Amino acid sequence: MNFLEQVDKKAQAEAARRRSMLHYASIIVSLAIFSFAIFMLSRLLTQVHIKDVQAAFRATEPYQIFFALISTSVSYLALTGYDAVAMRQLKLRVPYRIVALGSFSAYAISFVLGFPLITGGTVRYWIYSRAKVSAGKVASLTLVASVTFWLGMVLIIGVALLLQPAEIGAIDHLSILVNQSIGMAAMISIGSYLTWVSLAKRHVTIKSLRLELPGFWLTLAQICLGVLDLSSAAATLYFLLPIGHETNYILFIAIYVFACLLGIASNAPGGIGVFEITILGAVTAPAPEAVLASLLLFRVIYYFLPFLLALAVIGAHEAVTRWKSLREAMIRQNDGDEE
Repeated sequence: MNFLEQVDKKAQAEAARRRSMLHYASIIVSLAIFSFAIFMLSRLLTQVHIKDVQAAFRATEPYQIFFALISTSVSYLALTGYDAVAMRQLKLRVPYRIVALGSFSAYAISFVLGFPLITGGTVRYWIYSRAKVSAGKVASLTLVASVTFWLGMVLIIGVALLLQPAEIGAIDHLSILVNQSIGMAAMISIGSYLTWVSLAKRHVTIKSLRLELPGFWLTLAQICLGVLDLSSAAATLYFLLPIGHETNYILFIAIYVFACLLGIASNAPGGIGVFEITILGAVTAPAPEAVLASLLLFRVIYYFLPFLLALAVIGAHEAVTRWKSLREAMIRQNDGDEE
């Protein structure tokens, strides 16, 4: 073995060691965030009386639930656009009804079960493979959809920090100037990325998967879909908040996105625990029991109802597919018997 080969092996070993350390560090950070949130939430729950929560449920007006359901529908409709944009980027001709089924089912199930790359990817492959989409294309599609989500999140954070720096400062304990600087940096990063993908075809390589990034117009569509999805999801919870809360919608979107970020960092399914304690700590309301009731309703409307609907739709789709296959087999058999 010559000197260069020895150096190369040492470099590879060092890189592997660093990746392993980063992996374990991310696990420790996730567990720390999740444990702290559960600890704080359990402390809060000891001060909450079930009768007060029940009273808060009864105080929720029917129109609040109606608008929450509308916002949830808009959010999931935008999520189907994530996959539609990715399909267009990958030059895949798949009917929108199949894209909508795959996207809605993947997100609805992964939001509840967690581990979106595994659960959502499995659901996508199960549905899209019947439309002749390979496993590699499904992986690429998932990556493009993730970019859509993060573009929307960065833009919302940037706008919120620029429009509400003082109000957000009361939550993140940063000065107005620092919040505005972060917001401006977020806006500049979005503008720079949009310019970067517009000037030439750009590619990224992740674990041997080489992917061409969307150009200007598709990236613009990604940004719009990401903003529509997140603002609609935030509106679902906003409509359910107790009457009399003092949080405006622009500020609440920033709170919601920050809660989502912490939930993602915790790796908990749906960010459960972490998401709740962030909202409870940031939203000003007459009583924490009322906000807790709103969060429980939000979990039911935004997570569990779509989850149950996705299971029902997938079951119906599978039944129809099986019946068509059986019917075609019976027709072929009858034709063979007649001959």
